[in-house]
Amino acid sequence: MKTYNWAILGCGNIAEKFATELKGLPNANLYGAASRSLENAQNFANKFEFEKSFGSYQEMVEDPNVDVVYIATPHNFHFEHTLLCLKHKKAVLCEKAFAINANEVEQMIAASKENNTFLMEAFWVIFRPKYLKVKEIIASENLGKLKFVKSDFMFNGEFNPKNRLYNIDLGGGSLLDIGIYSIFTALMFLGSPDEIKTIPHFSPTGSEESISMLFGYKNGATAVLTSSFDSEYKNESELCFEHGIIKYDRFSKDPILLIKNEKIVEIPFENGPNLGYQFEAIHVMECLDKNLKESPVLPLSLSLELMNILDNVRKDTGIVFPNHD
Repeated sequence: MKTYNWAILGCGNIAEKFATELKGLPNANLYGAASRSLENAQNFANKFEFEKSFGSYQEMVEDPNVDVVYIATPHNFHFEHTLLCLKHKKAVLCEKAFAINANEVEQMIAASKENNTFLMEAFWVIFRPKYLKVKEIIASENLGKLKFVKSDFMFNGEFNPKNRLYNIDLGGGSLLDIGIYSIFTALMFLGSPDEIKTIPHFSPTGSEESISMLFGYKNGATAVLTSSFDSEYKNESELCFEHGIIKYDRFSKDPILLIKNEKIVEIPFENGPNLGYQFEAIHVMECLDKNLKESPVLPLSLSLELMNILDNVRKDTGIVFPNHD
């Protein structure tokens, strides 16, 4: 089994979650932590037992021992940092949202091909056992056509104009941070919508803090999607078919519910350890073992399709990110 030297670019909260689960993989070596502050990088490296710490991203990509980089900086930096890594032939797993807009994603894909280097969006839920079980139920049950998707992601967070979630310059707003999960659910099970209608609510900083979305499809299907920083609700998805309903909480260990003929059946699944970030890392290393340049499960074309939908939602909503749009 080949061991890969992982480096983490950006040492924030999501990087801590990823590093915690990466640490348990036998073929992942926690090699380097990079931050714009050497002190931050050293603290992160010490906490998670990385071998090295880098006080700049440039220093990290110039290290020949780095095999693959997990990019965990705010959305607005993903484009810049991905290009930096790819130009130095470092395989990249970049957090979602992949970038700010489709134009940036297209350039990232072009850089991956030009440098013949692996690139994948870190949309971790697609690799988790619960999601795989939902796909298995759909494939095995005679539920008929999928007609309606309802998917929500909300939490009640304290308004803080200095927080990245409310900072337009950092790609702030609920859409790119959590609304992307609801949109991804609709994309995976219904495809790209033919019509989009939105109702947003903006915070005092100008960032969108909640948005309700209605997706329409020419085949008659509909999706109702919501994301919000200012209301509390379960992070559930409902898939309503002609002959049944699949209902599940996106992140919890609660069983999946299959509702059919007025009967509710609880369907368990093997959750695995921790939150589930390790599954995307395992997949990346499997791709690298096969010398692949993109994932067959989460191809770059899918990430581009998702970003095009996000662009269309922003167009309907009036969300603009300076220096990117």
